[in-house]
Amino acid sequence: MERKTIRKWFWVWEFEKEEAWLNAMAQSGWVLDGVGFCKYHFVPCEPGEYTVRLEMRDHDEGYLAFMRETGAEYVGRMAKWIYFRKKAAEGPFDIFSDIDSRITHLNQIGKMLTAAGVANLAIGVGNSLNPSVAGLGSINLLLGTLLMYALGRIHGKKEKLERDRVLME
Repeated sequence: MERKTIRKWFWVWEFEKEEAWLNAMAQSGWVLDGVGFCKYHFVPCEPGEYTVRLEMRDHDEGYLAFMRETGAEYVGRMAKWIYFRKKAAEGPFDIFSDIDSRITHLNQIGKMLTAAGVANLAIGVGNSLNPSVAGLGSINLLLGTLLMYALGRIHGKKEKLERDRVLME
């Protein structure tokens, strides 16, 4: 079977862009069939045959079983990101049914970023105070700063959804 692998990087706040790219690939006849770190595996399909979705979620066999019952196929997992595909002929495929579920998803991403960012900042400060590993402290501080920036981007998306929710009420 023919298979294509593409290496591509997306920042955590660009998950919608990543999903749009995966669906554009499916529209062009290549559906997602596996994932790895910055690596996407595709197999041929009929153009537009599949819709691809992703979400950040802890491992949950019950949830995977529920998704299978809806007709979605589990494609793979990269860290906490789960990838699904579903045949477009089976109808619309949207993991998040309303604004509140989208906000909940952003909160999950925010919690992960907060934990990782605070941990890296704390380790960075600790390492910076220890002369034998001071260089490592700079790396942790840089990574912690990047994670806090990502948290800000996710928070901005959440605030926009909350404003939209108020307008819809």
